[in-house]
Amino acid sequence: MLLSWTVMILYNYFSAMFVGPGYVPLGWTPEKSQDCMYLQYCKVCQSYKAPRSHHCRKCNRCVMKMDHHCPWINNCCGYQNHASFTLFLLLAPLGCIHASFIFIMTMYTQLYNRISFGWSSVKIDMSAAKRDPRPIIPFGLSAFAASLFALGLALGTTIAVGMLFIIQMKVILTNKTSIESWIEEKAKDRIQYYQTGETFIFPYDMGSKWKNFRQVFTWSGIPEGDGLDWPVRDGCHQYSLTIEQLKQKADKRVRSVRYRAIEDYSGVCCPVTKGVKTFFTTPCTEEPRIALSKGDLILATRGLKHWMYGEKILISAADGGIRERGWFPRNCVEKYQYDSETDQPVDGEKKSK
Repeated sequence: MLLSWTVMILYNYFSAMFVGPGYVPLGWTPEKSQDCMYLQYCKVCQSYKAPRSHHCRKCNRCVMKMDHHCPWINNCCGYQNHASFTLFLLLAPLGCIHASFIFIMTMYTQLYNRISFGWSSVKIDMSAAKRDPRPIIPFGLSAFAASLFALGLALGTTIAVGMLFIIQMKVILTNKTSIESWIEEKAKDRIQYYQTGETFIFPYDMGSKWKNFRQVFTWSGIPEGDGLDWPVRDGCHQYSLTIEQLKQKADKRVRSVRYRAIEDYSGVCCPVTKGVKTFFTTPCTEEPRIALSKGDLILATRGLKHWMYGEKILISAADGGIRERGWFPRNCVEKYQYDSETDQPVDGEKKSK
């Protein structure tokens, strides 16, 4: 049984790794040209982003139904490998629970006759087993330490990977991905902020957990659909989610603030020269940092107490240049006052950090 767990775990692990999530074809456009107005355009892939797809900086491609980029499999979790990845998250804890049972029973049976209790002490004799016949495999102090270490590793894996499995099942039973759950939360925040009175309904929830489950898990192992077109619930538009993404993108531009760099920043993760607080409060994320030179303009969209995230305004951006986005220290920039009509700096105004 332990070998069976191992085979199934490795099969699903390597399937998730090598099958991959599925990528939007380069240069893809919707069948109807008028539908392009509902979609975002990816400058890197030179194609429109299909519904439920997102561009992954690590894979450098637009991924179908992207959930997240997983460093364990060195690939994205998405349309084609979501089932394999989730089965791996299920089977790994089950195999570790079985292994934990073996380790516990091994230590129990080996220590049963080696422990002697006194009035005020407990003694363990690890020199030899006090029974006949002696065990085929000797169980000494090193074997006990190795078994104890392996037990802790198995239990830790069970808890950590088991929690990830629960998180994945929650999004699968609602036919969402982790990114789409985040988009839904931002939709609620946008509607509440502007008091528009509209209601955002997630279009891909089939209304039944079983139907949502069948969107990912099938008997053939091949997920339903082609990764580009998706069934939607009644009353929803095929591009309801992408329209909401465009609204959030426009809202982000409205809420963004323009800054100008007053110090150079090399783009290192933990800068030593930018202050102790900046060094120890670096964002715990895989998102990149952007290098700054004095005078650079940045459009900040969000931030922390000592760090900010934004996009560097490049001169070649209007010509289709690649955007530079990432984190940078807050004390390296100051607010940039400018006239919204002429886009020129306002003279005589004091700039505040």
